[in-house]
Amino acid sequence: MSWDGVLGRVSFINCDPVFHTIPEGWQVLSAPPSWLTGHLLRKDCITAPIPTADYASNMGKLSLIRDIGIVGRESVGSVLLFGNRPIETMRDIALPSDSSTSNMLMRWILKQRSLDPKYVKMGPDMDSMLDECDGALIIGDRAIAAAINNPDLVRMDLGREWAEITGLPMVFGVFAARKDSDGHSIIRARELMLRNYNIFLEQEEVRNIVISDASKKVCLSVERVGEYYDNEVSNLLGPESIKGLSVFLEEVCEVESDPLWFDHV
Repeated sequence: MSWDGVLGRVSFINCDPVFHTIPEGWQVLSAPPSWLTGHLLRKDCITAPIPTADYASNMGKLSLIRDIGIVGRESVGSVLLFGNRPIETMRDIALPSDSSTSNMLMRWILKQRSLDPKYVKMGPDMDSMLDECDGALIIGDRAIAAAINNPDLVRMDLGREWAEITGLPMVFGVFAARKDSDGHSIIRARELMLRNYNIFLEQEEVRNIVISDASKKVCLSVERVGEYYDNEVSNLLGPESIKGLSVFLEEVCEVESDPLWFDHV
């Protein structure tokens, strides 16, 4: 299949409401967040939700698709700092190798607190990370499960911390496409993903199926997954989220130009 018929998606459940129904003629490429950027640049897919920090590094090659993203409402529940000691006394923090946005956000938040621990990039396994470092940043489905199993080790929800500092939602992922992409294919992809998400929001039967499937996939309760979708993560990129995106790009990524959008979408 041609690359313009392939949709990239994060392998975490934060994208399940967008990809629950894929019609004939489309394929889905599932990968960790940081891998999707490479897939997109290599023309393995027409669009993908990539880490916001990766978009900042590739603004010359990529544009954003409107109205859709991976957004923390306040507490995001799936980007968490764990540790055996208070944050102020952490000498080193292990950062996961599968997301650039969360890693940059972690550094920025602690800089606001005048803290400068040593950062060590590691594979995303909390036990191994905490064997080596005082703190461990965990993202995605692993973070949700780890918080349930180790509630006493949760030291910070980065989505909540960002919201408290800026008063804005945190956009962890943006749906991007190469600037040389076919406009018609981008329109079709955007319409499909937004339609899926709106159906998830509006049709209780579909919502229940998505939640049930997601809970089985990551071995979490239906109640916890429902809470995650209702209160912590959203796939709509509205005006307040766009403000949050602009602040992240400017303050954290030190990008001076505004985000670039597909004007024909």
